[in-house]
Amino acid sequence: MKFEKPVAVTDIAALIGAELVGNSQLLATGINEIHKVTPGDISFVDFEKYYNASLNSAATIIIINKKVDVPEGKALLVLDDPFSAYVSLVKKFRPFEPASKSISDTAVIGEGTIIQPNVFIGNHVKVGRNCIIHPNVTIYDHCVIGDNVIIHAGTVLGADAFYFKKRAEREVIYDKLESCGRVIIEDYVEIGAGCTIDKGVSGDTIIGQGTKLDNMIHIGHGTVVGRNCLIAAQVGIAGKAKIEDNVILWGQVGVNKDLTIGKGAVVLAQSGVPSSLEGGKVYFGYPAEDARAKRKEIAWIKRIPEIWEKVKDLGK
Repeated sequence: MKFEKPVAVTDIAALIGAELVGNSQLLATGINEIHKVTPGDISFVDFEKYYNASLNSAATIIIINKKVDVPEGKALLVLDDPFSAYVSLVKKFRPFEPASKSISDTAVIGEGTIIQPNVFIGNHVKVGRNCIIHPNVTIYDHCVIGDNVIIHAGTVLGADAFYFKKRAEREVIYDKLESCGRVIIEDYVEIGAGCTIDKGVSGDTIIGQGTKLDNMIHIGHGTVVGRNCLIAAQVGIAGKAKIEDNVILWGQVGVNKDLTIGKGAVVLAQSGVPSSLEGGKVYFGYPAEDARAKRKEIAWIKRIPEIWEKVKDLGK
C-alpha cells in the first residue's frame, strides 16, 4: 500500500512508540510485506532467522524487535512487538470505512457497464467499461476492475487475507494481520459464480488479462495469476503463489503458497501442487508430477498384490 503523501520516519516512530536507529531524515512512501517491498516502504520482522532477508531487502524502514547493525541509508524502528506496530500503521493509513449505500459515491463505474440488482461496490473501487456484474456480487474497497470483465453471481472480491500471528500464551491466541492491499482484475477476465479472491496483505492480488475462472474458486492473498489462464471449478490457490501465463488448472486442483507454476503448464484434476512446477508440461497426482510418469507409477502400484503373490510362490 502506498501512502497518499510521504510521511517522515520520525512521525512513524512517534506513532508506534519505537526507538529510531539510523537515518532520521527518511520519508516513508508506503507499507509492504517483505516479498513485495520497494524503496521507501516500511516492512517489519520479528523472527531472527528472517533478519538478514529483511535488512537486505528493498525496504527503507524496518520495524524490528532487536537492535542490530543498520544497513547504510536505512532506518530501524525498534520495539518489542513489530507485528502489532505494523497493524497499527495499517489501521492509521487505511482505516475501515463503513458503507452508507450499495454502490459507494467514491466508486468509479465505466461507460457501458451493467450492474445487476443486489451488487455491493465499496469505497474507492474502479470498474472499467462494458463490464457485466451479476446479482449479489460483493466488491470490497479499493478493488480495480478492467474493461470487458464478467463477474457472475455471488462472487466476492477483496475479502481480507487469511493471515494470523499465534500468541500461545493467551486464551484467544490468533492476532489478525490487517489487510491493506487490493484485488486487480485486468481486461477481458471472466469470473464464475461463487468465487472468492482475497486482497493482498499489503500488495495486490492480480488476475491477468484474458484469464477465465470457473465457479467456486478460491484465490488467496497476494497471488498473481498471469494472462490467458483457465482455472476450473473448485480450485484453491494459497497466498502469494505465482501462476504464469497460459496455465490450465483443472477441477479441484490444490496449489500451495509461495510457489510458481510455469508458463503453459497443465495440472490435471484433483492434483496437489506443494512446490513449484516447470512450464510447458502436464502434471497429475500428489505431489503433482509428470502425468505420464505418474500414470505408470499408479499402474505399478495396482500390480503390487499380483507381484506379492508371485514372490510368495517363489519362496515355497
